[in-house]
Amino acid sequence: MTQEMGRQITSLRLKGLGYKSIAIVVGTSRENVRYFCKTHGLDGTADMVKIKFEEHKNTPDNCKYCGKRLERKPHSGKKLFCSDECRRLWWKKHPEEANHGDAATYECRCAYCKRVFYSYGKKGRKYCSHDCYIQDRFWTDPNETVSAEEIAIRQRIAESEPAQMQLRRIS
Repeated sequence: MTQEMGRQITSLRLKGLGYKSIAIVVGTSRENVRYFCKTHGLDGTADMVKIKFEEHKNTPDNCKYCGKRLERKPHSGKKLFCSDECRRLWWKKHPEEANHGDAATYECRCAYCKRVFYSYGKKGRKYCSHDCYIQDRFWTDPNETVSAEEIAIRQRIAESEPAQMQLRRIS
């Protein structure tokens, strides 16, 4: 099959023609047209073909995070990132782009620093960060009452960069 035949099949398929009609116009067998359409994402109903083809045309060729060229398998779906690490780092930098529903977003108050934070999908979260959990669980006395100035200090600590902790074995 020539490139010209491929272009012709693609344009006729996007116009909504069936395999048999395209085969007559192009001058090849119905099975050749069906195989070409299946391997190029043009199979299915005419409306679905248009949607899938536009979506396939708009997929990026480079990773959204690092810009490295994406390697795609012939029948794979939409790929935006070159690795799981790039995907995680990009979503960490762009949390505002997530399509979280308002029904599953909960307002919570941190048990350690008393700041208000929003949790997606988990109503019972107690801490705004892992650092607050560690501070509250292992570094505070459970019988102590917390004053307003202690809360302010905790909030300042929570807003600053997390400190690197060094744990030493005591034994």
